[in-house]
Amino acid sequence: MSHRILIVDDEANIRRMLGALLRAEGFTVEEAGNGHAALLTVEKAEPDVMFLDLMMPPGPDGLDTLRSLRERRIEVPVIMMSGKAQLADAVRATQLGAFQFLEKPLSPEAVLVTLRSAIELGRARTQNRALQEALGQRQEMVGATSAIAQVRQLISQVATTDARVLITGESGTGKELVAAAIHRASRRSRGPFVTVNCAAIPRELVESEMFGHERGAFTGAHERRLGRFELADSGTLFLDEVGDLNLEAQAKLLRTLETGVLQRLGAEQPTAVDVRVVSATNRKLDRSEAGGTFREDLYFRLNIFPIHLPPLRERLDDLPALVAHLAGRVRPGKPQTFTPVALATLRSYRWPGNIRELANVVERLAILGGEVVDEHAVGRVLPLGGAGGDAMRAGDNTRASAGQLEVQASAAEVDGGLPLAEALDAHERQLIGAALSRAGGNVAETARMLQTDRANLYRRMKRLGLISKEVGGE
Repeated sequence: MSHRILIVDDEANIRRMLGALLRAEGFTVEEAGNGHAALLTVEKAEPDVMFLDLMMPPGPDGLDTLRSLRERRIEVPVIMMSGKAQLADAVRATQLGAFQFLEKPLSPEAVLVTLRSAIELGRARTQNRALQEALGQRQEMVGATSAIAQVRQLISQVATTDARVLITGESGTGKELVAAAIHRASRRSRGPFVTVNCAAIPRELVESEMFGHERGAFTGAHERRLGRFELADSGTLFLDEVGDLNLEAQAKLLRTLETGVLQRLGAEQPTAVDVRVVSATNRKLDRSEAGGTFREDLYFRLNIFPIHLPPLRERLDDLPALVAHLAGRVRPGKPQTFTPVALATLRSYRWPGNIRELANVVERLAILGGEVVDEHAVGRVLPLGGAGGDAMRAGDNTRASAGQLEVQASAAEVDGGLPLAEALDAHERQLIGAALSRAGGNVAETARMLQTDRANLYRRMKRLGLISKEVGGE
């Protein structure tokens, strides 16, 4: 599909030459001769990118037009143009959300490179809006325990500010959903909500992913790439597993938080960004616990407003409501009833994977069970049979000896009658869950205990349903 570009300039010659270049590259071009016409055209034509001249006498100039666009919540990426611009003009344009500032006479190569980057930004914003709409369809956090009531209160208190938030809690407790709830209730709700899993980014690509790079910045950098900070401009950036950032990336993140500008790899000039940062971790980041692996000054910058999510085992009174909610999502219009004994069996399990693991179990029961789920169905799905307090003893059945973890399966488990593939998955899920529990939810430490690399562990957890989209805290 051809991208639609709007050129706004009071000089017809500029519109004609720039339009000819863009049409030759396959773009659809609209034109406007002043700011008033631009505002009318942008609402009618819905362009993917706008080229906007700074000086357009008489009437509103480029900065006034850009300000009107932002007041109307029109998020089209804007590339400013000028032959007489000063640094102050470029700064004001950036503060108003301009994507880039090009000096006249325009270079065809600079125009096309900048335009493609702006299109990438627009595509990312569209994807983020779809994500926000999906998040917005979710119900309020499920649960009536005092711990969850306190989390709700903290979200309402901090959401209306721009304060940075650090969300702590074990894996699977719903940290991303809390971050999304903060974003939805904030003044930035119409802006992008961008998520970065810091633990899943290869170490050598962290800076490029976070801050972007210019073409030719390193081997394989064939074109400019926008970092997550720029994609989150005017919105919220959620740094999941922030404790896994290496020290070099931590230093650059600290500079960006302190100055409000970032430096793309290979760029000569810094770029200003307006981003609210919400972070999450399942690790202890303060100096006494982190052992020098996390900068104390960055910790203080991120931990302006802490929110801690309790593990599921500390809010088991919410389990029946969570089960009903999750079952309703898996089987809409087909209610599934859990018997009291089935719920008691679920309550007896330790849930090392927290609500993420509960969602996986409920989904399996929705597929395997009928309209009524009893304790026998639950026992077949829970790791190691899942009856009584077996799950709490699972951690005791996992032994660390000479760097090896051994799972001791009883004869009763072998006699459970599960198909081999399901039995192996159950034991692998239990092994990983027990190791996660022993490591306090630290995925990197869990990978070390299991003598595998973190990427492989993530793949296995994803296959076993332990890192599907978070539902904890719903």
